[in-house]
Amino acid sequence: MDFILELPADARGHTGILVFVCRLSKMVRLAAVRKSMTAPQSAQLFVDNVFRHHGLPEAFVSDRDPRFVSHFWQHIFCLLGTRLDMSTADHPQTGGQAERVNRVLEDILRSVCAAEPTKWSTLLPQVEFALNNAVHSSTGFTPFYVNRLRHPRTPLTLPPASSLGGGVANAEDPRGLKGLRTSVKRNLLSFIETGEVVRQRVRDAMAAAQDIHKEQSGRQGRKNTQAVSAVGSTNLRPRFVGPFTVIGVHDHAYTLDLPSSMATHPTFYVGLLKPYRPAGAVEPEEPTASQNIAERHSPSSGRALPTEAGQEREQESEQEHEG
Repeated sequence: MDFILELPADARGHTGILVFVCRLSKMVRLAAVRKSMTAPQSAQLFVDNVFRHHGLPEAFVSDRDPRFVSHFWQHIFCLLGTRLDMSTADHPQTGGQAERVNRVLEDILRSVCAAEPTKWSTLLPQVEFALNNAVHSSTGFTPFYVNRLRHPRTPLTLPPASSLGGGVANAEDPRGLKGLRTSVKRNLLSFIETGEVVRQRVRDAMAAAQDIHKEQSGRQGRKNTQAVSAVGSTNLRPRFVGPFTVIGVHDHAYTLDLPSSMATHPTFYVGLLKPYRPAGAVEPEEPTASQNIAERHSPSSGRALPTEAGQEREQESEQEHEG
């Protein structure tokens, strides 16, 4: 569980989103909330959006938001027989899942609500469907398929003559009923077997992804993304501004030639920048590993776009060479 707050207020006064993410299937549930939402209200949203569809989870993982550590929630957990696990900051094995969903969710809303930022709450159902119908990198399946072993129908997948009716058995023919029972039993056993196979594959894939994450986190560290400048708030504003000329390279940070009107420090962490490409330029080919290494160690002057602090990006910054 986690919150996305400080969004533009919609017609009903909602300024945030309560995000629920299933640890196994990666299924996402979204609920628009007000900034003044209380612990009882968040508990009611959990019942309305999660409990009635999926039942009670064994445990919750969340940050130390006052709404989640209140006596009300603790009492709910005791009555329902579950537990609340608080995440530890910067720990690779606690939390992080909801934060990753939050970043993707903000990117989607920023794209679809650019013209009308206050309409974001009306698009939450479509955004939730899109997230749950996308293949997750750590499981190899869509959340819909992991939960139900089937993909939902969409307008593009409906056949020309779609029917929800099943076969009709003749009540006066016992052989037909026997054959129908045999077919149903066979399909049920196949469904159960497929479910076990899918769940085991998901667990194996998640374990492998966690091992890789832990190894990379221990080897590279998270680096300091807060000791650099921020440009405005995150919310649904455009992510990048610029372009600006790179005038200095300092290990994992670049210094940009910013106008004095911006009134911000000109040094930014490299993960918060991206190369500038003029509109209408031809998309570059995918660089090879050797090209990435060469470009990463090239201190040539170029242009880059700073993005807002706090938005961690794993891609390395590239620079445009002037010829």
